[in-house]
Amino acid sequence: MKAIGIILAGGNSHRMRELSQKRAIAAMPIAGSYRSIDFSLSNMTNSHIQKVAVFTQYNARSLNEHLSSSKWWDFGRKQGGLYVFTPTVTLKNSSWYRGTADAIYQNISFLRSSHEPYVVIASGDGIYKMDYNKVLEYHVQKKADITVVCKEMPSQMDIERFGTLKMNEDCRIEEFEEKPVVARSNTVSCGIYVIRRRQLIDLIEKCAQEGRFDFVSDILIRYRSLKRIYGYKIKEYWSNIATVEDYFRTNKDFLKPEIRDYFFYQYPDVYSKVDDLPPAKYNVGVSVKNSLISSGCIINGTVEDSIVFKKVFIGNNCYIKNSIILNDVYIGDNTHIENCIVESRDTIRANSYHRGEDGVKIVLEKNERYIV
Repeated sequence: MKAIGIILAGGNSHRMRELSQKRAIAAMPIAGSYRSIDFSLSNMTNSHIQKVAVFTQYNARSLNEHLSSSKWWDFGRKQGGLYVFTPTVTLKNSSWYRGTADAIYQNISFLRSSHEPYVVIASGDGIYKMDYNKVLEYHVQKKADITVVCKEMPSQMDIERFGTLKMNEDCRIEEFEEKPVVARSNTVSCGIYVIRRRQLIDLIEKCAQEGRFDFVSDILIRYRSLKRIYGYKIKEYWSNIATVEDYFRTNKDFLKPEIRDYFFYQYPDVYSKVDDLPPAKYNVGVSVKNSLISSGCIINGTVEDSIVFKKVFIGNNCYIKNSIILNDVYIGDNTHIENCIVESRDTIRANSYHRGEDGVKIVLEKNERYIV
């Protein structure tokens, strides 16, 4: 594909509450064995984009560890590769990324040194599968300056936190609002864009000269009447995990057979960093119903309608229902957990009771696992 890729993975969201205290949103665990950014990276490599840059900033340690080797997504080649850029102090700049456009500007040498004519920009917190070649073909066919991938959301969904847009009959975007107080359209931007590389450089440099830092507000919205900006509608599964509720719902979606089949069994595949862990162990008397259990787990109790991530120990007589247990959690005997997200590396004392009454409860316990 004649394009390079940029994945914006430096943001934080207070709507994720305690879950974003120690990791970037793009590093959030998904579906038992994946991270959020795996889906964008897999889409890049499946679309034959060989040169991809990931811009990280907030709580980037976990994300950087996950991206420590490019071989998992087949970017380890002589040409191209996977590049991870964090804010860097230079003679001309000592600021953090002040926005998405500023993140691109601070690493504009990556664009200038590339030779591919197009750029695919994606966010690191989207869960979806997509062939970017189809978007590029549409972009060329429409002779567009910028193409925005969008999706029509259900009317009952809260879409005020998205960018909403309206298009004419030719799919040219006429209205674009970022996080409107009252949404006038249920078509939202998926945070995926295609643009010619030279034009992106010109727009980003102009933004920097004028002291503007956001790609959506200062480019898409500001230039919507001056540039040919088109929408590319998708009907396939797409979800954004920038809130606790959406993160919980997205993980629970993988308990649906049709969603598992779409992501795990239909080509192309979704790739991730592989841990060398033994298979999950189910001891005598275990009951597991409609759940995903990851490798390295030891299960002793009852698990229903839940997702259990890697290296989790569930003690005797435990009852886990409608919950997400993140990596490396120890759950003591006789514990009841329902409608909860248990943070990674937690130790839940025996005989504990946690239940989300009004929405999803986040369980944070930092008890000592071994007491002398």
